[in-house]
Parts: sequence; structure tokens; C-alpha cells
Amino acid sequence: MKNYILSVALLFCTLALKAQLVYHDASAFPLLGKATQNSATRYERLPDSLRSISRKPVWALGQNSAGLALRFRSNSTTIAAKWEVLLNRNMNHMTPTGIKGLDLYCLQDGKWVFVNSGRPSGKVNEAKIISHMKPEEREYMLYLPLYDGVTSLSIGVDSLAEISQPEVNLPIREKPVVFYGTSILQGGCASRPGMAHTNIISRWLNRECINLGFSGNALLDLEIAEVMAGVDASVYVLDFVPNANVQQMKERADKFYTIIRSRHPDTPVIFLEDPIFTHTRFDQRIAEEVARKNETVNAVFQSLKKRGEKNIYMISSKDMLGHDGEATVDGVHFTDLGMMRYAELVCPIIKKHIR
Repeated sequence: MKNYILSVALLFCTLALKAQLVYHDASAFPLLGKATQNSATRYERLPDSLRSISRKPVWALGQNSAGLALRFRSNSTTIAAKWEVLLNRNMNHMTPTGIKGLDLYCLQDGKWVFVNSGRPSGKVNEAKIISHMKPEEREYMLYLPLYDGVTSLSIGVDSLAEISQPEVNLPIREKPVVFYGTSILQGGCASRPGMAHTNIISRWLNRECINLGFSGNALLDLEIAEVMAGVDASVYVLDFVPNANVQQMKERADKFYTIIRSRHPDTPVIFLEDPIFTHTRFDQRIAEEVARKNETVNAVFQSLKKRGEKNIYMISSKDMLGHDGEATVDGVHFTDLGMMRYAELVCPIIKKHIR
């Protein structure tokens, strides 16, 4: 009887210990999605050298953690997180989870599968992302907020569990795909971080993607081209047309491209047209603006072709969002459906040209 009681007591002690969470500083684990390691803090996207060079909004948006993802391995039955965001930002057309939450994926049979989200409660957050799992070794990827910065992050696991470096080199980190673009590319307005189209494409390709999206500010700032050129990419994707006006494209697009091309003479560069925003069927001014911009970016593209530039490609936006009008939140920024449709259009073209 005493042995039975002792066994039961030990069982309860073990279960109690397992139920306790121990948090580990995320700085111990690999971080994907950065164009440079020379940022002021770990979870920023731009090098500190641009602090006094870039326009203020570009610099501020560079502190958002869009496209960054943490990789780790654990046999814990529970995965939790503590994180503090920079701004505690809110917007009326995007979910708090997309803005400042976390998104956990697990690698199963070579593919990334959604586990659950870490939903934010404010500036300082703690959330159990998933519980009651079998105590098996799994590879995880945790996406960081799209429209806020991260000042601290730690991962919680069972006190008796292990958390370690990933053992699988996926997504492939050599020669990432580098994206430049607007609020949409930054992730507006995905419901959760994993649904930003660059993150979707990264999972589908199983290759690291770098998100240099700057909400309202993809104005072909040349120092951003320098940052892109500093990455030995497999493909560069230029999706600036929704922000840059006609004059800016005429003055800067060639220069922006040339900075990249001068350092990577053979790497494929993909241009995209302005999306045919869903409300253009009603808003004549926006429809005319989109048409003018797309005419301009195609003229820039053709001028590059005529002077002999190779390995450059243009993706038409004609069918990007479908034709049912359901792919945006506000006529412009993509819903998850819009993000999926973009990825379905763009991903096969990137895959075709990866070198």
C-alpha cells in the first residue's frame, strides 16, 4: 500500500512539474528573414547605419518585425511565449494578432503546418499557444508580428521538456528570396503573421524569404536597394508600384534596379504591376491611377529589356486578386484570401527562376 501511495505521489509530482513552464530567451535560437545582422536590436529589419540616412517613416517601419521567424525544436507538450512589442499598435482594418501577435507552425513530412497563434493582450504579452500534445520531438517555426516591433521574446516549454536548435535545415537559408514592397507586402492585412504572402511563399518553397515591405513608403529609396544588394539572393522581387507615383518610378526605378544588378549580374529580378484593386470597378479615379502606374512600370521594364538587361521578368496583375471582389479588407489591403491568391500567382514564377 505504501509503495502504491508513493508511486501515485511520484506520478502527481511528475505531472505537476510537466505542467510548469520554463521560459527560454529566444535569442538562443536562429532568426530567419533578416537582410542584415547589423541592426541595432535583434528584431529590427534594417541596419543601424541607415538610422541617419533613411526617411523617418522608412526607419520606423524597419523596426517592425514583418517576415521574421524563429526556429527551434522541442518535445514539450505545451508551447507558450512571452513577448513585448514596441508600440502596442492598433489599426481599424487589421486584426491584433496580425499586427502584434505570433504564429506557430510545425514541420510535418517536409511541410509546414499551422499549429496556433499567440494572441496579444497589449504591450506585454504571455500566451499558451498550444497544449496537450504528445511529448514528441518536433521542429517549429514561430512568426513574429507584422506591424509592430518586438523588444523581447521568450519561448515557454514544460519544465521537464527539452528545447534545442533545429536539426532540419528548412526553410533553406542559402540564397533567400528578397522582396521589396508596400503595406501589402509588409503583411497588410493578414489575419495572423503566417498569412502574409511572403511567409506563405517561404513555406511553399521551403526557402527563407526576406520581407522588406514598408507601409506607404515603397518609394524606391536607393539605400534600400543597397540593403537588398547586400544579400546573396536566389531571386529579387520588386513590388513597389502601389506606393511609388509615376514621376518617382520614372526617376528612380532604373537606378534602384541598377544598384541590385551591378552586384548581382545574373540573379533573376521580378517586377510586379499594381494590383487591380477590388474597388476600381466603381472608383474611377483609382482605376485611372492604377492604369497610369502600370503603364509606367511596364515602360520602365521595356526600357531595361531594350538596353539588353537579362533575367528580368514582369508579372501582370490582371488575375492577381481574382474577379469576385472578395480579396481585400478595404478595396486595397489583402485579406487572407488575397494573400493566398497573390502567393498562388507569384510562387510558381519565383520557383521557376530560383538559382
